[in-house]
Amino acid sequence: MSKNRFIAALAVTLALAATPSLAAEVQIQMLNKGETGSMVFEPAFVRVAPGDTVTFVATDKSHNAETIKEMLPAGAEPFKGAMSKDISVTFDVEGAYGIKCTPHLGMGMIALVVVGDGPVDVDALRAVKVPKKAQERFEAIYSQL
Repeated sequence: MSKNRFIAALAVTLALAATPSLAAEVQIQMLNKGETGSMVFEPAFVRVAPGDTVTFVATDKSHNAETIKEMLPAGAEPFKGAMSKDISVTFDVEGAYGIKCTPHLGMGMIALVVVGDGPVDVDALRAVKVPKKAQERFEAIYSQL
C-alpha cells in the first residue's frame, strides 16, 4: 500500500470513529390538557433504542417526570425530574420504564418508555399497584405492545 493510500485509509477510519452516534432524541410533553384527556404525557408511549434520549418537556407548569420504582428494568437507574422543569434522560438499559407525574399520578398521569425491540412482560407491569386511573391508562398502552 502506498503512503498516500495508507494516509487516506487512516483518515477515513479516524473520521468514522469520531462520528457521533446516531442516537435519537424524543420529546414527551407534560400537559394539563392534551388530545387524550387531562393531566397527560403526550405521547404516553414511546419505544426507543438503547442510547436514545427522551426529553420530558414541562409544557405546562406543576408537572414532573419520575420513574415508578417497581416499573424499572434490572440495572436501570431511577430518575426524578424537578417540578415544572424539563428533564432529559438517556435510556441505556433495555426494558420497560413506567413514568409518573408525582402530583398527578392519582389522575392517571403516566407514560411508558420501552427500550429495545425485545418483548415486554405485561403481566409483571400489571402486577404493580398504581391508582385506578393510572392503571386504565397503562392498559390502553399495553394494548399497543
